[in-house]
Amino acid sequence: MELAAIGAGLAVLTGVGAGIGMGMTASHAMDAVARQPEASGKINSLLILSLALIESIAIYGFVVALLVIFA
Repeated sequence: MELAAIGAGLAVLTGVGAGIGMGMTASHAMDAVARQPEASGKINSLLILSLALIESIAIYGFVVALLVIFA
């Protein structure tokens, strides 16, 4: 059980990476809108898509952690 807890903890750390990725993505999107305000619609749609994909990585890490603990 000790190794399973360590593995689950490492799997949950994907949430940290996802949080950093979301912050960097949002920061770069704001920079892009500041540089080209006329492209804000396209930038926003790409931002929402990329944030959804990044969030799915965090959810996969959480699911893997649950599988490690309970399976």
